[in-house]
Amino acid sequence: MIDLNHLRTNPELYEAACKSKGVNFNITEFLELDREYRVSKQKAEEMRSRQNAVSKEMPKLTGLAKESKLMEMKQLANELKDFSTNLGELETKWGRMQLLIPAVPLATVPHGVTDADNVERRTWGTIPEFDYEIRDHVALGDLLDIIDIPRGVKVAGARNYFLKGAGAMMQHAILSLAMEVLEQENYTIMDCPHLVLKESMEGTGYFPGGEEMAFHLDSRDDNHYLIGTSEVSVCSYHKDEILDLAELPLRYAGYSPCYRREAGTYGKDTHGLYRVHQFYKVEQVVICKACPEESARLHQELLNNAEKVLQLLELPYRVVDVCTGDMGQGQVYKNDIEVWMPSRKAYGETHSCSTFYDFQARRLKLRYKDQDGNNVLCHTLNNTCVASPRILIPLLELNQNEDGSINIPKALQKFMGGKTVIKPKN
Repeated sequence: MIDLNHLRTNPELYEAACKSKGVNFNITEFLELDREYRVSKQKAEEMRSRQNAVSKEMPKLTGLAKESKLMEMKQLANELKDFSTNLGELETKWGRMQLLIPAVPLATVPHGVTDADNVERRTWGTIPEFDYEIRDHVALGDLLDIIDIPRGVKVAGARNYFLKGAGAMMQHAILSLAMEVLEQENYTIMDCPHLVLKESMEGTGYFPGGEEMAFHLDSRDDNHYLIGTSEVSVCSYHKDEILDLAELPLRYAGYSPCYRREAGTYGKDTHGLYRVHQFYKVEQVVICKACPEESARLHQELLNNAEKVLQLLELPYRVVDVCTGDMGQGQVYKNDIEVWMPSRKAYGETHSCSTFYDFQARRLKLRYKDQDGNNVLCHTLNNTCVASPRILIPLLELNQNEDGSINIPKALQKFMGGKTVIKPKN
């Protein structure tokens, strides 16, 4: 949610944000509604004030004067009742429309329409060349008997899978490595709720607009949704709270399974483990004071943490500046990290690092007291530390040998009982 006073004085910024982010929202129409709502609210307050004034006069009146005031009170009550009903409907529309207004991207964000317009900032590692024909992760998983997609589909439908044996161990090793790295950086590890209320989805900016991507429980638990990222749970942890400035910034690492319907992505990235309905993730979430310089510093910290994990895994990657058209509604700045995936012959997105300023905090009523005792909205940021099974794609494909065996990166070996290689069963 955005600052309405800033919108009222700078409508052109939000019109440009809608255009650059590809958000279909009429700023002029909303401002007209905003004016209508404020005028109507003022009128209702004046009517209530008049009603209170008449009530105070009543004990002093007698006879015809009292009858006249009683009639006036009755008329005021009827008018206020009808007016309040209309005002309530107007306020509901006004409140819902606010949730659709995008945050204004920072001036440094490149302009573009799709991820093809993202700008490469830097790369790390060397993309290997193989002197033999390589297998993709699906073929490797089948050969090694560590991934079973057909039975995953049989049991749970499309975009589902089983990880088995060393495959399941490798996934848990990756997640353990990420949590170890973040714990060393003084992030608080959190095993958080996988089911959240609609208010948490709205508070973090996933609703309205992202309902088609979320798994919704049935009528027995109509207000509950499965999370697509632990950002929702962790960022909502301090909802409606006033934090102590001395405690900021707060650094959290949410560990959880994640669920996404992937609605509208049929035919896109459907092969193997790239785009699935269920996965695990270690998500970094930071809550800090409202300072652009501090947000920028912490954004880089979140990137550094994720890059440290990728470097420990010895995976070549690049960092890109995400363009306006590829950003979410609430993000003011965003980087993606993309890891080289041989079977795709391209980099594939594995991390998204986002700065929101006070967009989420305004919805969540997440505040702190500044040194003068004033309540101030926090800034929030988040970034994936690692997500699996997508990260298994480059891990398996880049570490394969000609016979299909997989060399396990040194950083993972201690989490896999000292195992150094995964060999075909036969």
